[in-house]
Amino acid sequence: MQVYLVGGAVRDRLLGREIRERDFVVVGGTPEDMLAQGFQKVGRDFPIFLHPHTHEEYALARSVRPSDHQPGEVIYDASVTLEEDLARRDLTINAIAEDNQGQLIDPFGGCEDLHNRQLRHVSDAFCEDPIRILRIARFMARYADLEFTIAPETRQLLIHMVQAGQLDRLVPERVWQELAGALGERKPEYFFVTLRELGAQQRVFPEIDALWGVPQPTRWHPEVDCGVHTLMALAVACGLSESLEVRFAALTHDLGKGTTPERILPSHYGHEGRGARIVEQLCDRLKAPVRFRELACRCATYHGYLHRLHELQPKTILKLLMGLDAFRQPQRVSDFVLVCQGDFQGRDGFQQRPYPHAQTLIQLYQAASEVTSETVDATLIGKLLGDAIRRERVARIDNEMTLIKQTHPRESLIS
Repeated sequence: MQVYLVGGAVRDRLLGREIRERDFVVVGGTPEDMLAQGFQKVGRDFPIFLHPHTHEEYALARSVRPSDHQPGEVIYDASVTLEEDLARRDLTINAIAEDNQGQLIDPFGGCEDLHNRQLRHVSDAFCEDPIRILRIARFMARYADLEFTIAPETRQLLIHMVQAGQLDRLVPERVWQELAGALGERKPEYFFVTLRELGAQQRVFPEIDALWGVPQPTRWHPEVDCGVHTLMALAVACGLSESLEVRFAALTHDLGKGTTPERILPSHYGHEGRGARIVEQLCDRLKAPVRFRELACRCATYHGYLHRLHELQPKTILKLLMGLDAFRQPQRVSDFVLVCQGDFQGRDGFQQRPYPHAQTLIQLYQAASEVTSETVDATLIGKLLGDAIRRERVARIDNEMTLIKQTHPRESLIS
């Protein structure tokens, strides 16, 4: 057997990037050989094995060859060559192997494409899996700072795949997996820029795509376009937090603006409530985890409250905190203010503006959270106890707001 390091580990080492994980391909081996050496089989569709000590993945070299049984049968026996295995990979930059002496095997010009900063497909086998359209967009997000481009022939192939409806074959779980992965990249906004250029965003994320071309008041949104603002807000949120939940909420905070009636544009009255419902529909379709859904829905509903914080009555501020479920989930407050800061600063000319409302809400929450059943009348129970806690929290918020307004000028922001 011969073992080669392949894929992302080789690519990222050549780019000078941190290696996230190492994958190996085994040429000339069989499942029996691997098991005899203590490897653990984990692959379903084809044999993948975990190293007994490092737990890194080792896959038997595989290819697709015509057979007596069916055309295009996946073969992973000992006769499959390294080049045959590399030929099945998506991009040339992922089809570079390295032997145990450090020598590179690069039959498809991946090193040259790395040098030229190009994403190029290896062969027509690229078309077999439409998820590769989303993965190309992820690479554009990951390497945006290196200014990668998509090779012209690959771009045409991607557009053809989109127009042929291949994205309709994707199951929701795979789409969510790629979306979550993209949100974790260096510049997730390029994921959506790329999908939109390919015509794929409208098919995969129509709720997001609907934002482009929708105007907003220039006083508060000099960039005007809702889609442009959304990606700017996402970019700011990424600079503020590595949390995927925060980034997803920033991406989806304004989805309601995509359904604003034309007769009231560029105003977006009621977009918060509409947006929360659309977030629910999006999360249902993509089968998003509950923690993403809950933060995103609350941010869509309440982000306008924070922008107008100094105009709100103490009762309304308590309503905001309770709507965030802040007293049971304190982290929700800090996540919420980061999303709102991304929304505010994600506008032309607003990037460097201070956002004092974030710290103000945290102060108000801290004051209100000091009120518990132990700090009010101990003889109260049930609804009477709950009402007493709410009254005391409103009073604490009122007192804290008075102190803040005495030391800071009154400010109001519009969503």
